[in-house]
Formats: sequence, structure tokens, C-alpha cells
Amino acid sequence: MTTQQDLVIDALDARVERRHNRRALFTAALGAAAVGSAFAYSDPARAQSAVTDADVLNFALNLEYLEAQFYLFAVNGTGLTAAQTASGSGTAGGSVTGGRRVDFTGDPIVGAYAREIAADEAAHVDFLRRNLAASAVAMPNINISGDANGAFTTAARAAGVVGPNDTFDPYSSPNNFLLGAFIFEDVGVTAYKGAAPLLLNKTFLEAAAGILAVEAYHAAIVRTTLYARGVQALVDATELISRARDGLDGSPTEDRVRGIAPDDDQGIAPSGSGNTLTSNIAPLNANGLAYSRTPGQVLNIVYLNAASTTMGGFFPNGVNGNIRSTT
Repeated sequence: MTTQQDLVIDALDARVERRHNRRALFTAALGAAAVGSAFAYSDPARAQSAVTDADVLNFALNLEYLEAQFYLFAVNGTGLTAAQTASGSGTAGGSVTGGRRVDFTGDPIVGAYAREIAADEAAHVDFLRRNLAASAVAMPNINISGDANGAFTTAARAAGVVGPNDTFDPYSSPNNFLLGAFIFEDVGVTAYKGAAPLLLNKTFLEAAAGILAVEAYHAAIVRTTLYARGVQALVDATELISRARDGLDGSPTEDRVRGIAPDDDQGIAPSGSGNTLTSNIAPLNANGLAYSRTPGQVLNIVYLNAASTTMGGFFPNGVNGNIRSTT
């Protein structure tokens, strides 16, 4: 006679088997993509246009390296291990410039958010590396410094968040940490949404959708926390960062003012007044949809350069993999 306990055990066994099958399918499909990549790139004339699923996932892995290092340093004072940054074939990963622990003693809630996000980003790195296997690229050199010549300072100066002779250190306070996180999180959401149409394999698409959902949760935490602080200077800073990102990815401020290009990227400044005041936690278009960025637009932002380039900003020597140019 089948008992309730037997049914539960059977259900759990089925879940484990389905999970195993999904993981096996992901790995097998990625192996097929790698084979396809070998044929595509054997012809130099096609090398610039043949983009495989493995290329797209490696592009995402570069971004996950960046986010994981930022959050892990902010929480622990140390980043990913050497084993987590080496390529799938064993090539050592690059170096990290900057990064240190943030004192969250006076703001334990933000500290809790930071620890959760750090764990999630490290899990994303491990997940992509595990499934890319030998195809995984090594971590490139990363700059997450808030020093005078650091990438965060360069970004903040360009946006007008600090003066031309001032520095922006995202590790100096919880508020600065949140602004540093704001620079990354919205970009991550738009990057995964923009990359989705490039993926041909549904298993990869499901995995990317799962990471996109988590990045959206992270962005909402950061935007909500900044908004809830009720500090106008923080709201203004998000608007400045937003305009700078729009300028870097091809929507210059002057075009937006003239009505030529849409203001896709948005800070957290509320709209309306009085009883009709509306927050702006989710930056959406008129249809209530999140917007997308192409890989090139994402690289323009992380390279902190609106021109055609293959390196700069948070990736001083560029990202690793076949998708590394803003063009």
C-alpha cells in the first residue's frame, strides 16, 4: 500500500532526476555550441559575425566577474578565489585593482543586502563557469578602485557626481556603496535582456532568464533603498549617473533634450506632485517593459567610453572572449 511518505519520496526523487537531466542537457548543449564555434571561427572572414551561445555566456561571465568582485570586496575585504577566476583550461585569471571592506556597522540592513547580493553574484560566476567548463574564459583585469585614478572616480567625475579634482570611493560609506551598486545593477539587467535574443538554445535562454530575474531583484533593492533614504543628493546622483550611461550607450543628453533619442536609462527621481507623486523604482518604457542594451552598448558603459574601443574603465585591458569590442 502506497503511503503519503512514499508519495513524497517519489516526488523528491523525480525532482532530483529532472534537475540532473536539465544540468546534463545544459552541458551537452554547450558542448555542441563549442563545436559550432570551432567551425565558425575556423574561417577568419566570418570570425567577426559568427557569435555562438558560448560567446554570449562568456560575455555574461565577464560582467559577473566584475559584479562579484565589487560586492565580495565590499562585504569581506577579499574577492573571488584563484580557482574561481581561472579559465576552463587552467589559465590564471587577471588582477583586481582596488576594493576593500565597507563598514556597515551603522547600517546593518544595507550590510545584509550587500552580503546577499555578494553571495548571489559569486554563485552566478560558479554556475556559468561550471556549465561553460573548458570553454570558460578567465577573469580579465578589473579596476574597482575609488582612488583618484580608479574606475569609480572616473565614472563619477564624468557623470558630475563629484568635481573634476575629487574622488568617489564606493567603500567609504553605505551611501556611496549603494551608488556604486547603482552604477552596475541597471546595466546588468539591460545586458541580460539585450543578450536574450542572441541565444539560440532554449536551455541557455532559461538560465539567462533566471540570472536576469535575480539581477532585477538586486537592482530593485538598490533603487528602493536609495529612494527610501529621502536624501535629495542621492536622488540627484542617480539622475546624473543615468544621464552619463545614456550618453555612453548612444543616447546623448543633447539628443534627449531635442526629442531625438528616448531617455531609456532612468534614475530614481519621482514624478508628479502631492498625492500623485510616483516613485521610479522600475525604469520602464511606456508599455511597462524593461529596456535592452546590446553587448556593444554594455561595453561602452563598463569601458567608460562612448567611442569604438576594446578596453578601458572597469576593464582596463578589455573583457575576455570573442565579444569584446563596443562595435
